[in-house]
Amino acid sequence: MNRNLILTITSLLLVLLLTFHLADDIVRGFEPGGLSNLVGGVLITVVWLYGILVLAERRSGYIIMLLASLFSLVVPVIHMKGRGVGVTSRLGNTSGHFFFVWTLLAIGVLGLFSAILSAHGLWNLPWRRGQS
Repeated sequence: MNRNLILTITSLLLVLLLTFHLADDIVRGFEPGGLSNLVGGVLITVVWLYGILVLAERRSGYIIMLLASLFSLVVPVIHMKGRGVGVTSRLGNTSGHFFFVWTLLAIGVLGLFSAILSAHGLWNLPWRRGQS
């Protein structure tokens, strides 16, 4: 299977899981459900989707996917350090904690895998300057 197709699929899955996770964070009260969260989440997702679907196999697309994948790795770290899953967890009193923790693990795996694939794609591009 083509690496670029795999990168597209993993990036789209990562976007899907992160939107599920953001919705779950809002429902559980970890994130405020305000307009700023909606606008920020939508803008980041739209730029990420543009990089995945429109700028595929271009330097700018690889850079967007690399940065977004690296950013997604922060989500499991924050939650595993105590905000939702760690020692001071508020998650124990709510339903659906299996799905919450599973999405964290899947986000970590897909985020790292997408970062590796986008870095590999970026590395394999020809790096030549414009000729005059």
